[in-house]
Amino acid sequence: MSYAQLLNQVSIFEQLEGEDLEHLSALVRTRRYAKGEVIFHQGDVGTSLYIIRKGQVAIRLSSPDGKEVILTLLDRGDFFGELALLDGEPRSTDAVAREETDLLTIQREDFRKYLDARPKVALGLLANLSRLVRHVTQLVHDTTFLDARARLVRVLLELARSQGQPGAEGVVIPKKLTQTELANLCGLTRESTNKWLRFYVREGLLAYEGGRITLVHPERLGREAE
Repeated sequence: MSYAQLLNQVSIFEQLEGEDLEHLSALVRTRRYAKGEVIFHQGDVGTSLYIIRKGQVAIRLSSPDGKEVILTLLDRGDFFGELALLDGEPRSTDAVAREETDLLTIQREDFRKYLDARPKVALGLLANLSRLVRHVTQLVHDTTFLDARARLVRVLLELARSQGQPGAEGVVIPKKLTQTELANLCGLTRESTNKWLRFYVREGLLAYEGGRITLVHPERLGREAE
């Protein structure tokens, strides 16, 4: 089975065509993970690059006492696990399937050989690593300098930008999020997250039903983070 069409939608492979995509597709293996299943733990040896074919994956950090921070949520066409492939160091985060998830995997040695022959992919990978550094820098900035209200708003706006779909009442974030998951994305307590969610629902800027969030007035909500 060829996965060339999906691979062409992945940012680091979008410059590839024809034979290059088919060659890459031949290196791919598939894996399926159940909801809540850990794909890898922080500290594991990194041997594969992962590409999401179906489902959603949370990239998170966790502490020995059970605290968690979700760094990002990844969907179809996103990839992860590339850092350990490049530097040979252990995994720096956990990766967990938020729902039943199908992944494409490419083994380290196959990926490195592929990079050697195709500098365009290496350039795309460097660009992605730059975006990752910017994302982490923004997380550190928000955690250090923003209050709970602004951090929640920033996360909701980013989710709307990356996943949002137009709905009858506003911009819908289609994947359901529990208050605990949302708190972990914001680096907040569940109580603080719940407080500000209820505040913005009362103000008519958000709707939150059954774990699904709708930004009723995204432009007004955006001014809350300024």
